[in-house]
Amino acid sequence: QTRSLLGVFEEDAAAISNYINQLFQAMHRIYDAQNELSAATHLTSKLLKEYEKQRFPLGGDDEVMTSTLQQFAKVIDELSSCHAVLSTQLADAMMFPITQFKERDLKEILTLKEVFQIASNDHDAAITRYSRLSKRKENEKIKAEVTEDVYTSRKKQHQTMMHYFCALNTLQYKKKISLLEPLLGYMQAQISFFKMGSENLTEQLEEFLTNIGTSVQNVRREMDCEVENMQQTIEDLEVASDPLYLPDPDPIKFPAHRNLTRKAGYLNTRNKTGLVSSSWERQFYFTQGGNLMSQARGDVAGGLVMDIDNCSVMAVDCEDRRYCFQITSFDGKKSSILQAESKKDYEEWICTINNISKQIYLSENPEEIAARVNQSALEAVTPSPSFQQRHESMRPAVQSRPPAARTSSTGSLGSDSAALSALSLDSLVAPDTPIQFDIISPVSEDLPGQAKSSGQSGRRTNPFGESGGSKPETEDSILHQLFIVRFLGSMEVKSDESPDVVYETMRQILAARAIHNVFRMTESHLLVTCDCLKLIDPQTQVTRLQFPLPNVVLYATHQENKRLFGFVLRTSGGRVESRQTSICYIFESNNEGEKICDSVGLAKQIAFHAELDRKASEKQKEMDRVKEKQQKELNKQKQIEKDLEEQSRLIAASSRSNQSSTEGQFVVVSSSQSEDSDLGEDGKKKRESE
Repeated sequence: QTRSLLGVFEEDAAAISNYINQLFQAMHRIYDAQNELSAATHLTSKLLKEYEKQRFPLGGDDEVMTSTLQQFAKVIDELSSCHAVLSTQLADAMMFPITQFKERDLKEILTLKEVFQIASNDHDAAITRYSRLSKRKENEKIKAEVTEDVYTSRKKQHQTMMHYFCALNTLQYKKKISLLEPLLGYMQAQISFFKMGSENLTEQLEEFLTNIGTSVQNVRREMDCEVENMQQTIEDLEVASDPLYLPDPDPIKFPAHRNLTRKAGYLNTRNKTGLVSSSWERQFYFTQGGNLMSQARGDVAGGLVMDIDNCSVMAVDCEDRRYCFQITSFDGKKSSILQAESKKDYEEWICTINNISKQIYLSENPEEIAARVNQSALEAVTPSPSFQQRHESMRPAVQSRPPAARTSSTGSLGSDSAALSALSLDSLVAPDTPIQFDIISPVSEDLPGQAKSSGQSGRRTNPFGESGGSKPETEDSILHQLFIVRFLGSMEVKSDESPDVVYETMRQILAARAIHNVFRMTESHLLVTCDCLKLIDPQTQVTRLQFPLPNVVLYATHQENKRLFGFVLRTSGGRVESRQTSICYIFESNNEGEKICDSVGLAKQIAFHAELDRKASEKQKEMDRVKEKQQKELNKQKQIEKDLEEQSRLIAASSRSNQSSTEGQFVVVSSSQSEDSDLGEDGKKKRESE
């Protein structure tokens, strides 16, 4: 978190440096060339107007600065017609403050950044050398030297870091001063040089500049007070943090806390690079519920390392390194060897993981329970609890119901309530309904959603979204939540409207398991998505059963034992064809019954909203198709009208052409006849020969 926040400050410093360089260049043009004064002043005004478009990560009071700089930009734009400036006044009042900020303050930030990076690298190198120390006593001299090196580098890094942070905080105040002081000096020089005669402009400008000067002084006083407070804080932290610079503090002064259910800190993890070779990498580790997470430097969020519910943890000797311990998952398929920095961290990590593996963090007072049960966490190994022992402890006492309780109409109040209870339970679950104790059974072959074909049944599902050989069916689903469950049994029920159905099914299945001594259970991964519920083989990743989410009509967890939960699946066939049947499935989880029910409820809500969106989209598409069809009909009608109009125009033009040609012939004939009447006989003959 500190390095992420430091990155934001460094980004802000880079943005300030970029903006100040542009402003410095604009003001330097005013100072260098009097002939380009108008253009340089206009550029300065433009840059001040663009301040509100700048995106400083630590903007703070941007509204006040923006309004102030906008007012400056307006006045400077009015003065852009001036062509001469007193160079001395500009150099003293305008160029000096911004040059000091650019050459001294910004370069100081860059120098401190480099020094902090060198100190951080030296500290990492010292920690690496310290981690490689041997446990042999003959290395005490080397151990003292390396410890002193760690102490010196850590102290140097801390001091450099605090001064670097102080400079970054001070930069926010200097940014305001470096922007306002040069502008204040520039305006005073302009007023002094041109001796503006306009009283209105002079009074308004002087009042504005007075307010800005007062504001700058207030900012400077606030900065001095803040710098003084930061210096005092640095001194206090240096005194208080001196014992923490030691990599392995005194266990008497800093005893280990053995009752933790959460832990975070840096650990060295062992990575195999070959058959016999390995490398160690330092990363930040933290616990999150029942998961162990790690986060490398520069990463936005942490990644899952291992599920430490029901895991085992023990101290190990690894490659002659101190403070090493090994974590093994509950199924024994995954293990990780880690090295702590000190004995205190080493003991706390082992105790914390040991407490989490026992799921103490799920209780109301985890620290009190951890203090009671955690006697020896250094060499502790937490085995996975036996399923048989769990169900022997949960085996209910089977009580026979008197047959006369159903038909007796007289008796005490207790007998009447027992009769009503028996009738209500029989209306939920039939007494002679067969119970299925295993997932793979001929009874479940006809259930909807089960993989019937060989291609579908052999398909592997990757619940964490990692790339695999085949594309998961639920890849586009918004919700993906995975839970470890154990199948207890299923049976057909008469009703699916009340949670009492689930409770009664739980009672009958547990009673049947206790009577018949059935302790074997099939462990699976329950994947909850927006489309379906999947039971996945944890070893082969093969989908055992698939339940469509719309068919899950009821789900509930046990009122007292939160590990037990179940759901009712409504199917389209059963022992009697052509009717809907309801089957209740009962599972056991690792204290996650309520979480699974919440996840199923969330999935059904998401699916419901998705269905509403789909229907709305289809309705919109249908309306678009109708509009498009109407538009096509309208365009077709317009085209027909246009063709008819074009034909009418052509017919009219043809008629006018024929009429004009007929009139022309008539005129020629008439003129020739008149000429022939005027000529004599010889003329007529000549005319005819022609």
